[in-house]
Amino acid sequence: MIYQGNAITVTRRDTPSGNNIAMLTFDLKDESVNKLSSAVVAELGEAVKAIQAENSLKGLLIASGKDVFIVGADITEFHGMFSKGEGQIAEMLEQVHGIFNAIEDLPFPTVTAINGLALGGGCEVLLTTDFRVMGEKAKIGLPETKLGILPGWGGCVRLPRLIGADNAIEWIAGGTENRADAALKVGAVDAVVAAEQLEEAALDILDRANAGELDYQARRDEKTSPLKLNPIEQMMAFETAKGYVAGKAGPITRRR
Repeated sequence: MIYQGNAITVTRRDTPSGNNIAMLTFDLKDESVNKLSSAVVAELGEAVKAIQAENSLKGLLIASGKDVFIVGADITEFHGMFSKGEGQIAEMLEQVHGIFNAIEDLPFPTVTAINGLALGGGCEVLLTTDFRVMGEKAKIGLPETKLGILPGWGGCVRLPRLIGADNAIEWIAGGTENRADAALKVGAVDAVVAAEQLEEAALDILDRANAGELDYQARRDEKTSPLKLNPIEQMMAFETAKGYVAGKAGPITRRR
């Protein structure tokens, strides 16, 4: 056991090729679903530090012990957090970005096994890893925009680099829950398999990455580099974004 918490455990696993990897499992006690409360985020930070302290690891697999992956942040905490003002929100965002960046910067390949709903912050967690394997019936998305909240844990940055600006605009502005086939088509995930094959497929990806068949560093560089758009493409993406958001928001009603 590398780490044990109330919502997260990290254990050692061997891949079929004998690589020693860490398996981080979200499984919030006494709850039917996983959600990212402030306590769970704090645990995630502790778990990542424990993983960083291990010297022999060759990969990380992030998974869920429940029927869903992570349904999002704990919205019951929002009112109290927002009432504390801008400084408190900025501090929270800095903490989360530090943890997510640490996952993204681990010195070995990483993969997420998405077994069910992965929404909001849950979707932003899986965007931190180099690869993603999705169950056939799973869904991913950033529906917090329907609550008037931007995906502030990296969704607005990482998603466009994975699936392109136009697709990301539709996902984010639309707040859609996207099926596995749609996610695979745009490149949000690398494979779609039956639920019972998720772990096997994820471990295979780690083995292939360690063998050099899959370039995990190139995938990582793609997510941490500027969007490759020339000035004309930038203008087109911006105009597309304005039109799409306006279409979703509807006409502005002025008060008299």
